[in-house]
Amino acid sequence: MNVFYEESGSFKVGSVVSKNDASLQVDTQHGKRAKIKVANVLVEFTSALNDFLPAAEALAADIDIDFLWEVAGDDEFDYQTLGADYFGHAPTAIEAAALMMRIYGAPMYFYKKGKGRFKAAPEDALKAALAGIEKKKREQAQIDEWVAAMLAGDLPDAIRVKLMELLHRPDKNTIEFKAFDAAARAASVAPLRLAERLGGIPSVPAYLMAGFLMEHFPRGAGFPALPVPEWPADLARAEVAAFSIDDAATTEIDDALSVTELPNGNKRVGIHIAAPTLGIAADSSIEKLVLNRLSTVYFPGDKITMLPDELVQAFTLEAGRDCPAVSLYVEVDADLNPVSFENRVELVPIAANLRHDALEAVFNEQTLAEPGFGPDYAFKTELVWLWQFAVALEKRRGKYDPTRPVQQDYNFAVVDGKVVISTRRRGAPMDKLVSELMILANSEWGRMLAEADIPALYRAQTAGKVRMTTRAEPHVGLGVAQYAWSTSPLRRASDFVNQRQLTAMIRNEQPQFEQGSANLFGILRDFDAAYSAYLGFQDKMEHFWCLRWFGQEGVTEPTATYIKEDLVRLDGLPMRLRLPGLPELASGDKIRLGIVRIDELAGEIELRFLGKVGHEDQVPQDEQDDEAAGEAVGAPSHSGH
Repeated sequence: MNVFYEESGSFKVGSVVSKNDASLQVDTQHGKRAKIKVANVLVEFTSALNDFLPAAEALAADIDIDFLWEVAGDDEFDYQTLGADYFGHAPTAIEAAALMMRIYGAPMYFYKKGKGRFKAAPEDALKAALAGIEKKKREQAQIDEWVAAMLAGDLPDAIRVKLMELLHRPDKNTIEFKAFDAAARAASVAPLRLAERLGGIPSVPAYLMAGFLMEHFPRGAGFPALPVPEWPADLARAEVAAFSIDDAATTEIDDALSVTELPNGNKRVGIHIAAPTLGIAADSSIEKLVLNRLSTVYFPGDKITMLPDELVQAFTLEAGRDCPAVSLYVEVDADLNPVSFENRVELVPIAANLRHDALEAVFNEQTLAEPGFGPDYAFKTELVWLWQFAVALEKRRGKYDPTRPVQQDYNFAVVDGKVVISTRRRGAPMDKLVSELMILANSEWGRMLAEADIPALYRAQTAGKVRMTTRAEPHVGLGVAQYAWSTSPLRRASDFVNQRQLTAMIRNEQPQFEQGSANLFGILRDFDAAYSAYLGFQDKMEHFWCLRWFGQEGVTEPTATYIKEDLVRLDGLPMRLRLPGLPELASGDKIRLGIVRIDELAGEIELRFLGKVGHEDQVPQDEQDDEAAGEAVGAPSHSGH
């Protein structure tokens, strides 16, 4: 006797060797001995073993599945009954096997109910299943058409409009992804390279920007229509002439300074911080926007502001206006020691917006060393004295070291598609002046908030790691007992929140966030993650423009400074990279490199060692906290990648 049986989803035949109640020993048509369950046997037959399956398969192919479904009716049935209705007689072994094959192969038509028993699918379910199959056929035809077009060098419009999504955040269930993935596989290239080959990437910055926006600004970087708030009408006007110091491109002017002579011979320094919280109500749509965007995003050639331009303009410390501000006044004695602090919420007259490019030409290390401190210029007296005070503050923090190697800050500008990378010595007089006064304000305001038991968002550094916390803790890198970011409320949500807490303290009002506030912890977590991601994007964009700079300037043999092991710093650029296979070198050695390959899209550069060209006694300091530099230039500093 022979049997037709089902095993692991396949139909097989075998010749029975032995049988018991639960299993059979059979010799398959391929001559192998197998043990099968009795429950898996569907049909017994005596005809030739090797002819059975081909005959059953041929007959199954001729069975009209739609007619079979109509014959089945609505009730549960066994295959013999259905076979009798379909064939008009009790089915033979081959007919029964063919019927089983056809039914098993059409699960959308028939539901399996037990051994040899089935039930026809309801009409609505069958129509839906058949429509789904037809849809898949149409989709596959469309996929095949798109794949053929891409392999021929054409990028279909349907793929083009979704290309950035396919590269950065693909939905693998879409037919666009399936087509693009299939084309990349067929062409034996990575999806990114296929997109490049098909002309789908207009530029590397556009590609990088698309990925960043998709992740952090999925609804776009634009702003909804928002009312421009007004600040309170009862603010007192300060009797100062304040001035700001910023880069020429800065629009979010957060901080300004003033110096006033006091009758006792001391001076009073005013640190004036723009006060958007005076006009933006708690839990308002604007505050929600701040807590959603969390920070301004900086990158070469452009920025994505935290607040829309009209709101920035309402609160920025623009020259010629009286601007709402939170002010920290510091009385300083003749020995440049702070002797008292006072807080005010007020209107501050802004006399000037000084810009780096013009100021640095007359206010620098060379002019300060000249008799009379160099030529005359606006606010010279105040600036020279503030620089002397800044040096004294740096000494108080224990960070003054004139022998320390100087780091370079790098500024990027993109003009007509070309990058201009300029350097400025970190610690230059105007940078030191601003950064030291901002450190003083952030430290003292952090102390005052802690003493008032009002939580805030602090930056702390212990064991070399910078982290955020809601309680006052030391910042070892800056040499202060606490450091609460409070001086850039137009650019950072942390400073905005801290200003809200600070004004409540000054006015003796209930703070928005109490100790242990879950909402404040949530803001801290979100801000920390977003700020790190924004800096990462800035680094990535700057890295691209560094790669572009080589070709733009025709540089093929850059020089670099050896740091340690296989780590080198390229001269004139914020780039550090690993270069395996270097010979034995001393820290500070100058080496000459040859560019082997640059891949802007992948962000890769390959160099080879050409030779040693000189020796430097000092290497720029590698590990340096960037908090102070960030305050000085109005954006995160660029000390290297």
